[in-house]
Amino acid sequence: MASPLLEMYPNRGLSFVRGEGAHLVTRDGTRYLDLMTNYGAAMFGHGHPIIVAALRDQIDRLTSLHGSFGSDVRARASMALAERVPIAGASLAWVNSGAEAVEAALKFAAAASGRHRFVAFRDGYHGKTLGALAVTWAPRYRETLAPLLIAHRTVAFGDHEAVAETVGDQTAAVIVEPVQGESGVRIPPEGFLREVRRVCTERGVLLIVDEIQTGGGRTGWFTECERQGVEPDVICLGKGLAGGVPVGITAVSPAIASRLPRGLHTSTFGGNPVAAAGVLAALSLLTAERLAHVRETGARFVADLRAAADSSIVAVRGRGLMIGVQVQPARRDAILKALQRDKVLAIPAGEDVIRLLPPITIGWDDLALGVEVVPRAAAAVTAAAG
Repeated sequence: MASPLLEMYPNRGLSFVRGEGAHLVTRDGTRYLDLMTNYGAAMFGHGHPIIVAALRDQIDRLTSLHGSFGSDVRARASMALAERVPIAGASLAWVNSGAEAVEAALKFAAAASGRHRFVAFRDGYHGKTLGALAVTWAPRYRETLAPLLIAHRTVAFGDHEAVAETVGDQTAAVIVEPVQGESGVRIPPEGFLREVRRVCTERGVLLIVDEIQTGGGRTGWFTECERQGVEPDVICLGKGLAGGVPVGITAVSPAIASRLPRGLHTSTFGGNPVAAAGVLAALSLLTAERLAHVRETGARFVADLRAAADSSIVAVRGRGLMIGVQVQPARRDAILKALQRDKVLAIPAGEDVIRLLPPITIGWDDLALGVEVVPRAAAAVTAAAG
């Protein structure tokens, strides 16, 4: 019988029945090193005992509760998050995914500013719902649905002067990723985010920072904003923030919160007790020692990949455990398949990048396997291509 699922994803020809730490396991017991973590959502790997215990305990108590009722676990998770996000006196909206967090951010910026135009960046990615898609760059995602509903201008990533030239008196906000993940782990010049903040402040424009992939410890800081000393007006979080349970958070400044009417953005499942319990467990694991481990291990991983690479690898770049291995565009997919044959899972980014998003709890022995296998796969595919 044919599957009733719509074919919206590439078929990688694998099925998994369980996860153990940095590994996924097939029905026959074959183990694969997971260097993709469900596009970053399994931030703490699979089956982490603290995450599992927190989720199991909450499932036994209460799984779903509308936001019109009080929830002790939601209240505690909200307070814990408000203390970690880089916005003083932040207020939070709970949703279920990163794209929903961006949708809320765009609505909040428009409602608070009274303006309806946005500035986004080339090669940026913010999700595939209609609002988020409007400020996402890739034509392959947009062209079927154009024209989209939100007016925006797009400027070069890393060019703060272009931002200054583009924002105007009808601009509600600039939306930016500190590191562009989907387009190839593209890292802007140091100080770029601070300069965008300065421009927005001088022009009276809001700054939305999309930390759905970079946030929650992925880069070795709770947020990249924190590392760079930038306080946005709105920040979006998601991915692994609840230990693998669906979650999205849009946090806003007090000035924005005071201008938002009740009911502007709600969600039946937003802030459900299970997601809130996952957030509390995840935050308990994001200690200073853990974040230092991410920074140090990520730097070593990048350095060793560079040292092991030959001419089949164009560049290796990364921040913490968010790493991009740039290869020849025509060979990217073949290298991903070669890695999978070697029982290592990675994902594509942009046209020519192998993206690696290991669990932030990963040990060096597992990363050392990546250092061995990734350059070997790239070299083998390049040699076969002649």
